[in-house]
Amino acid sequence: MTRFSYLLAVSLLAAILAGCGGKGPEAGHGVSAPAPVVKGVQVETVKAVAVPDLMEVVGTVKARTSAVVSARIPGTVIVLKVREGDRVRKGQLLARLDALETGATGAAAVAGSDEAQRALDEAQARKRLADVTFDRYQHLYKEQAITRQEFDTKQTEQEVAAQGVARAQARYRQAREEARAASRMADYATIVAPISGVVTVKQVDLGSTVFPAQPLMTIDSEGSYQLELALPESLATRAKVQTPVQVTLDALKVTLSARIAEIVPSSDPQSRTFIAKVPLDQKGVTSGMFGRASISLGITVNGILLPEHAVVERGALTSVWVVDQTNIARMRLVKAGKSVGGKVEILSGLSAGERVVVSGAEKVREGAKVE
Repeated sequence: MTRFSYLLAVSLLAAILAGCGGKGPEAGHGVSAPAPVVKGVQVETVKAVAVPDLMEVVGTVKARTSAVVSARIPGTVIVLKVREGDRVRKGQLLARLDALETGATGAAAVAGSDEAQRALDEAQARKRLADVTFDRYQHLYKEQAITRQEFDTKQTEQEVAAQGVARAQARYRQAREEARAASRMADYATIVAPISGVVTVKQVDLGSTVFPAQPLMTIDSEGSYQLELALPESLATRAKVQTPVQVTLDALKVTLSARIAEIVPSSDPQSRTFIAKVPLDQKGVTSGMFGRASISLGITVNGILLPEHAVVERGALTSVWVVDQTNIARMRLVKAGKSVGGKVEILSGLSAGERVVVSGAEKVREGAKVE
């Protein structure tokens, strides 16, 4: 420290001491001012209690039922009926694609089906003529009016006509199925909602070119949400279905009790975590919200718990008001831990047997006398 800095520090200290000493009537006569009196506060003696050992994990709220709507055929978006946040019903029109190639293929398939139908009609007509001719020649052959060769020729013509009908029928069935498939492909140009819910993601705009399997939008079912927690592998043998958890949703400023409903059996090799799903029954919940959950590890430790309103937070400092044997309140800096059922665990700065203001802490001042 330089000489100038030292002199400056000494000067400031002298000024502070002079200000604290004062020159009022009380100071001049050596009588200190009486301590202010605080009433209407509640004081409790701190006790060490069994505190459950909890682990806090974080997660994201997601809809239990979510549908990703994708394109099945290539095309251009020519109609777009929804935006993010819109509520839709199952079967409602969402978008329509302009698929020229698919339309041309469908038209060709329909024309092929019509042509196959006409070919079948023609083959059946030949079959009827062959049947009639054969019946006539069979009668003539019995009367020995024609030769055996002429009879065999007409019989062969009848068999060939029957085979022609069979081939025409097969071609017609094939063309009909192709036309039906082409019609389904054409229907894929119309995009409808597979479920009722809210459009949470829209990945295309009017005029966008899309390709098969490209996601177009995501629809989440309303009223059915769950918190997906990323549990560390250390909890793999402890966290089970129906394990109770305390869930805190910071956005809604609520804490609720729930239970794990499902655990994904495989873990993420990169983050070394696995997913546990906790159903949420809370109004105002939406997809994407941040959530925290405290999971009991099944053991307890001795600790100190204080009501949340007994802990005073000023910036990065956490403190409580401690009342000494003369009922004088003193501020005590403490280190707070996790929250357990509306109470805060005090990790350090406080000992069992001390008295703490647990209600009306906002009224207390340093050095005040508590009554």
